Amino acid sequence: MSLILPTDYDPKLSVRDTEHAIRFIRETFQDEIGKELNLQRMSAPMFVEKGTGLNDNLNGVERPVSFDAKSLPGETIEIVHSLAKWKRFALKKYGFKMHEGLYTNMNAIRRDEDVDNFHSIYVDQWDWEKVIAKEERTEETLRKVVRQIFKVIKHLEDEVWYKYPQAVYHLPDDIHFVTTQELEDEYPDLTPMEREEKACQKWGCIFVEKIGGPLNLSGKPHDGRAPDYDDWSLNGDIVFWYEPLKTRLEISSMGIRVDEDAMRRQLKDAGCEDRAKLPFHHELLAGKLPYTIGGGIGQSRLCMLLLGKAHVGEVQASIWPAEMVQECEAHHIHLL
Repeated sequence: MSLILPTDYDPKLSVRDTEHAIRFIRETFQDEIGKELNLQRMSAPMFVEKGTGLNDNLNGVERPVSFDAKSLPGETIEIVHSLAKWKRFALKKYGFKMHEGLYTNMNAIRRDEDVDNFHSIYVDQWDWEKVIAKEERTEETLRKVVRQIFKVIKHLEDEVWYKYPQAVYHLPDDIHFVTTQELEDEYPDLTPMEREEKACQKWGCIFVEKIGGPLNLSGKPHDGRAPDYDDWSLNGDIVFWYEPLKTRLEISSMGIRVDEDAMRRQLKDAGCEDRAKLPFHHELLAGKLPYTIGGGIGQSRLCMLLLGKAHVGEVQASIWPAEMVQECEAHHIHLL
């Protein structure tokens, strides 16, 4: 358990006022991001059948929570890790046109998560996906959408400040783009997360590009990415420097999704070529799914960022180790 305990922490808002602020942030952000990116809110599953290949495999080692159901004998049902693949399938199923997209409230359980100030076994995020043309699978497209998301977050900061001026955490005015290889070249002796911290502290907010493939010096990826949704050459994370805890805070993971060639290449590189037989993968490799860009934006993390909270448990109800709860209470961090 890794827990950062800031000295002289003042949560600013009471628990009940925090709950009001959480509702305001969530409702306002989803309306604004929907308008900015031309996204329609859609209902989404909390669980999928294992055999469909729709669940997100994350880094390939996390165990999904699974169960059986009386009405589906012989089937294993998994609670989603994210909706990265389901969204692309849904865009086709529901007839979304060019430059139209969807967003949904995604709730998940990640049983193998190491809990700390930012991580919980309960995940809540806006999962979104948008149809693009094949020729738009470029760095220019990716960066344009990143800037749109950053603009919405900055505008929301102003709206939160108007309602809760005593509590809002002020964000940098711009986002800086940097590749994982550039970070390794500049900080070869640091770990990937330490590199991100250095860059975040320098720039305030960064978009870390090209996550998943091996780097030149170490031969290892900057961070794990499943091989069957993001194109590793056209993806990244939005990460802020978070002064209240003096560390990095990732808000979003996103990217342009794999086309047929990238899917084949990445499945081979990851040693997962057997997945090509699964329904989702078969549809994609046959060219039957739209080309898309998409990602996830952490709901609780965004609330935490804008309100200057010290622990994600101040803005979401989850389960925490008893020792963590006691330490937090002793430092005026009230977990829901």
